Order: sequence, then C-alpha cells, then structure tokens
Amino acid sequence: MARLAQLRLSMGTSILLVSLVFAAFLTVIMAILQLNLVWALVLTGIFILIQYLIGPVIVRASTNLRYLRSGEHPWLESTVKDLAQKSGIPMPKLATVPNDTPNAFVFGRTTGNATLAVHEGLLTRLNQDEVRGVIGHELGHIKHRDFLIMTALSSLPLLAYLIFRGTFEAAWISGRTSKKKEGGGLAAALFVVSIVSYIVYIISLLCVMRLSRLREHYADAYSAYVTESPRQLSSALTKITYGLSLSPKPPHGARMFYIADPALAKQEVQGLLQRKEQYDLDKDGVLDERELELAMEKEAKSRWASVNRWFQTHPPTFQRILLLREIEKEMTSGRYTTKRVYAHV
Repeated sequence: MARLAQLRLSMGTSILLVSLVFAAFLTVIMAILQLNLVWALVLTGIFILIQYLIGPVIVRASTNLRYLRSGEHPWLESTVKDLAQKSGIPMPKLATVPNDTPNAFVFGRTTGNATLAVHEGLLTRLNQDEVRGVIGHELGHIKHRDFLIMTALSSLPLLAYLIFRGTFEAAWISGRTSKKKEGGGLAAALFVVSIVSYIVYIISLLCVMRLSRLREHYADAYSAYVTESPRQLSSALTKITYGLSLSPKPPHGARMFYIADPALAKQEVQGLLQRKEQYDLDKDGVLDERELELAMEKEAKSRWASVNRWFQTHPPTFQRILLLREIEKEMTSGRYTTKRVYAHV
C-alpha cells in the first residue's frame, strides 16, 4: 500500500531521534554525576522492558474493562471478525469499558494478543455503521503495529520526567542542608541534571506527540479502506468529539491510545462555542455542517492553535474529517485503488 512505508520511516526516524537524544542525555548526566554510563543504559533498557510488560496490566486495571465471552455480543464479534479477516490480522480479544463516553482503544504486547476495547457509550451513542468505522480505525492501529511502538517510545519521555523530578527535589534538599555544611557542589550538579532532564523531556515528548498524531491519520485512512465508507468514521468522529467534550470526568492518563483525546475534544468544542456568533452565518443560533466546516478551517489558520497542537496526542477533528472527505471524493470518482489508501495522509 502506497505511503505506508512513510509511516514506518517516520516511526523509525522518531525512535532513532529520541534514542539519540536520550543517549546524549544519559552521557551528559553520567559525566556530571561521575557515574558509569553502562549502568545507565542497562537501567534504561530495564525501565523500557518493564513499561512494555506491565503496560497492558495497567491499562486493564485503570479502565476497569471486562472481556466479552464468545457469543455475548454477536454483532460486535462478527463485525470485528469480518474486518480483521479482511485486514489479514488475528482476531483481537474484545472487551467493553463501563464508561458512558464514546471512545475505543487497542493495546497489548503483540498483534497476536491485542485487545480491542470499546466504551459502552460508543455502542449506545453511535449507530452500527459509525461503530464499524471506529472498529476499522482501531484495527488499523493493529495492522500498523504502532500501538507497540508507542508503548515503548513513550517510556523515554516518562523516564526523563521522573529523573527531572527526582534530581530537582534532591537538589532542593541538598541545597538546604549545604547551608550548614559543605556540599553545595552536589546540589549544583543535581540542579543542572534536572534542567537537562526537563529539556530532554520536552524534546522527546514533542517527537512522540508528532508520531502519535501521524499514526491517527494513517488509521483513519485505513478505516476508510477496510470499511469502504469514509463517511462512517467521519460521522463517528463528530459524535465522539462532542460526546467527549460533555464529559465531566478528567481525561484518562493513557489518552494517546484512544480514538479521540477527551482533553482535545473539550478544547475544540469550547473554542467554537465561544465564537459561535462569529461563525453562525445565518444567525439561527445553531452551527450547521457548512458553518462548522468553515469555522474549523478558520480555526486552523490560527498561529497559536498550530503551536499548541505540537503537544497534542491527536490531530484536530476537522483535519481528520477533511482527510476522510478527500478519500470519499476519490472513491466516488472511481480513481481510488488499494495503492492509494494512504495517498491523502
């Protein structure tokens, strides 16, 4: 499939860049603290391995999901099975999350034992065609194996942040005690390490966030291909965004793995509603589809919105919908082929 190699290249580049930054980071802090670099690399590898192994356990525990028994939800099971067969991937385990917000995600240690979890709110607020579009998106993540990459890659910014917090607090404590006795040099060294750690945290986080946004576009394009109906996911994304924006609960920590980020959804919808009078062209008090599209296009031109987007796990909903509409136009024209699945990403 055309341009899928670009996703793999972006994944490889992100891994290489973050790894190089982190290796340089470890070299610097080990030199400052006069410690053995080999042990730092070994401990980093152990941290990533632990993150990889316990990640699925944490997701299961934090979401309180429940695995479905065979035959418990026939339509969902048959739909996932049909799309998984078409995708050429193993049938994932199915689970539901007792949450009334519309969302879904996949996780696991390998593509062979992946779990596809859907919120109960997704099944009640969306129609079957829309849920099918969401399933196609999630199977795209399994097909591309990106959820495995993101699990390992996201551990490096986390480790940098933990080092920042630990060394900053240690420097503060050491600085207080150094007033009574010699040892201010250690406090200064720890403070320098904390600053370097925070800079590395920001740089590596930006790399991870960029890759996270890119993989969402690829999964959207894959959903359009495997379901043969981009409009299914486009309609689903609209309902999901508005549904998440109304949730009073704070966003979950693993926002990167959901089909939509609750924090971003709140930001998008609240921003548009604050300027509803500006975008309500016919002054009927409601933003119709055309007005909403124009509003989103105008919001996209905001320089601040572009900078703010660097730290987001998902692309804005309007970008995802426009991508799906471009694919739909090509499908309607009859020029769409399997070689052009990712041509619009």
